[in-house]
Amino acid sequence: MASAINKVILIGNLGRDPEVRETGNGVKVASINLATTLTYYDKEANERKEITDWHRIVLWRGLAELAEKYLRKGSKVYVEGRLSTRSYEQNGEMRYITEVIGSDIVLLGGRVEGVGNGNEVMQNDEEMNNIPRSSIPKPVTNNIEADNSTDDLPF
Repeated sequence: MASAINKVILIGNLGRDPEVRETGNGVKVASINLATTLTYYDKEANERKEITDWHRIVLWRGLAELAEKYLRKGSKVYVEGRLSTRSYEQNGEMRYITEVIGSDIVLLGGRVEGVGNGNEVMQNDEEMNNIPRSSIPKPVTNNIEADNSTDDLPF
């Protein structure tokens, strides 16, 4: 029997500062709204267009503390996590929300308010000891050269 995979990878910009709170038993949780934008050229309208999607990211414990300290509106980040859908009742009506439970974050932008060098890696503290350092994503740069070599991939 095959295992299920639930993995989300996003690169985008924060739409506002993180919202950080504590649960009843003192555990920190942060919510961030991340914008990802697809840019394309519309030949019929003869113009460049953009489609922006907003993603709700939830960060727990040490990752929430680090987000509170380093992330600000406009910060460019790489986020890894898993999709989670939960339900709640509002005014007698059942509502559903899908969000990303973040497990790793890499800051991709420049320094934020004089803190860090823009390449900080933040990981969920529960998983820190189980992940080999070689699997932590490297920050994305704008000077990536295209690989024009041929390969054996069928697509």
